[in-house]
Amino acid sequence: MYDRAQLAALAAVVESGSFESAARALHLTPSAVSQRVRSLENVAGAVLVRRTRPCTATSAGEHLVRLARQVAELEADTEAVLHQRESHATLSIAANADSVSTWFVEALRVAGAGTGTAYDVRVDDENHTAALLRAGAVMGAVTTAGEPVQGCRSVPLGSLRYRAVAAPGLGITDTRSLAAAPRARFHATDEIPAQLVSRATSRAITGTVHTVSAGDGYLAAIRAGLGWGAIPELLAAEHLDSGALVEVAGGRHLDVPLHWQHWRIASAPLAALTEAVVATARTHLVRPRRR
Repeated sequence: MYDRAQLAALAAVVESGSFESAARALHLTPSAVSQRVRSLENVAGAVLVRRTRPCTATSAGEHLVRLARQVAELEADTEAVLHQRESHATLSIAANADSVSTWFVEALRVAGAGTGTAYDVRVDDENHTAALLRAGAVMGAVTTAGEPVQGCRSVPLGSLRYRAVAAPGLGITDTRSLAAAPRARFHATDEIPAQLVSRATSRAITGTVHTVSAGDGYLAAIRAGLGWGAIPELLAAEHLDSGALVEVAGGRHLDVPLHWQHWRIASAPLAALTEAVVATARTHLVRPRRR
């Protein structure tokens, strides 16, 4: 029903943000790209691209962008099988920064070894990565959302455990000083530190809040004494053992359940990545207790 070249033009416009950039990527003229997108809109009976700067997909456009990427992935996978060679597909995936810095990269290494598959990893908040799947921007995502995105399969992975930590010099000795101490968060919507400390005290958190939106920079800020913060237990362990950091929430922790959602397509590289993600998560994440 949908023309492959027209789908490719739509995806290129959305990915690059303009008809001109899409034309360069496809080695076409901007008018040719515009004509293909307009023809696809006529077939779909809906506007697919917002002609803004940058260009973005409409709700209907997101569905067709996802279809375009699925078609491209299946073609690359089939080509590799028919010609008995390594797949040189690029898988666009999303994961939260804490997963990338602790366990997720190991899954990429295992899945990609000797395959020629390239990974385009987009780092976003674990509560937002499902939106990238919904928009067709990625083929798989580590997310807190357990409900499958339309056209996707959801696999529970386990929980990433967080600890509240601070530099010894910050002087946090009890819940009163914890509530009043400066706090570091990863981004403006990062609620993990506040949720974790609420388990240790019912006091209102009144300390200054610093935002440090960089993985290594966030940990460095906590170690430097800028404020206390919440980091994965997988990262905290060595710093607690060395005395560089101390726990400040009375040993309490917060477990954040994660899921792996991926497109329901017959793609060998995606299947290999899914297998590696599930196996690696089983090794590193906290599994729910059996009742």
